Amino acid sequence: MNSDQFCVAPAVRRAAFLTAFGTLCVLCGCHSAFVQTTILNQSGTSLRLVELEYPSASFGTTNLDANANYHYRFKIQGSGSAKLDFVDAEGKTHQSVGPELDEGQEGTLLVTIKKAGVVTWVPQLIVGK
Repeated sequence: MNSDQFCVAPAVRRAAFLTAFGTLCVLCGCHSAFVQTTILNQSGTSLRLVELEYPSASFGTTNLDANANYHYRFKIQGSGSAKLDFVDAEGKTHQSVGPELDEGQEGTLLVTIKKAGVVTWVPQLIVGK
């Protein structure tokens, strides 16, 4: 027997285990609860430093052109309000407080930035399985 035969066996066992585990998770309905988020810029001008804060973390983009959107997926860990900060074309900083988010929720969150810095929030969230 050469040494290559000993190296293959653990890799085959590991692959078989991962395949079986993955199949079991699918059959049992195991999944992680994520929120698919879209930030839509309908302000008519480009925005800078767009940041959405949620319990335990935040995400954002340096620039968001007029009529553009930004997509991000996140997992809620903890509870608290969503918050959006951005800078408009005139250099004015805007802040908006959104919905309360709770750990385990999943679904979609649409955040629309309109003229004059008005922000609307459309959460469609449920408690995950």
